[in-house]
Amino acid sequence: MPYGFVSLLTDYGLADGFVAACHGVLATSAPHVRVLDVTHLVPAQDVRRGSVVLAQTVPYLPPAVHVAVVDPGVGTDRRAIVVMAGPSLLVGPDNGLLLAAAEALGGPVAAYELADPSLRSRQLSATFHGRDLFIPAAARFATGFEPVAAGPAVPVAGLVRLPAPHCWVRPGLAEVEAWAVDGFGNVQLALPADRLAGAGFGVGDRVLVSVSGRDAAPVAVPVVPTFASVPPGEPLLFADSAGMLALAVNRGSAARRFEVGAGARVRLSAPARDQ
Repeated sequence: MPYGFVSLLTDYGLADGFVAACHGVLATSAPHVRVLDVTHLVPAQDVRRGSVVLAQTVPYLPPAVHVAVVDPGVGTDRRAIVVMAGPSLLVGPDNGLLLAAAEALGGPVAAYELADPSLRSRQLSATFHGRDLFIPAAARFATGFEPVAAGPAVPVAGLVRLPAPHCWVRPGLAEVEAWAVDGFGNVQLALPADRLAGAGFGVGDRVLVSVSGRDAAPVAVPVVPTFASVPPGEPLLFADSAGMLALAVNRGSAARRFEVGAGARVRLSAPARDQ
């Protein structure tokens, strides 16, 4: 089926012409298509961060060909694929980047390698598959080229899956991975907010927060609905817009305050009774 939208997510940044080149190829090949730029500021080669952002964004986008390129293995034998999921297609490297987004769209239905020569530029750069493979393929799909004709089928169970983030919860204690840090310094934890109850915590409670490998004493942080529930400069735990538990500082940066980045382990525990 033809598509009227193509979304783009990359780690290309905005200092160079990489994004413009991708836009140009798409505009030349499929001028009817509207482009939705998800972000081009994924930290360089951070496949997990790209996966998280893509999965948390695509449910709010119209049916589209979603192109995602965070591709440390570009030019190697890693597969280039298209994944059918819900009403949309996902195009990019088979390195774990696409699968969470496919699941957010209802689950991957089928996947195919991008093997047909018509899906790529005549001169395929070994290091710029975004411009020369993924965008040309997306343009073809947007104009009605069927994924089944792209190349050999890839078993959905064989798609590369990123390791599950660390998430361990028991009464009175949780230890979870810091999944992502946004531009405000809010730290999204790999714990759905509704699972916080499994540790015995809820809105209105105070939780001791510490970061593994840091010498700082645990900080008592309230679980509240939103940033302004605490005074400026004070930390909080809240359910973010993706439904995940997040650590923030009202009008500040939790990433700086707690010296925590993506991949760190954050410990949540119950204060002593006299606290």
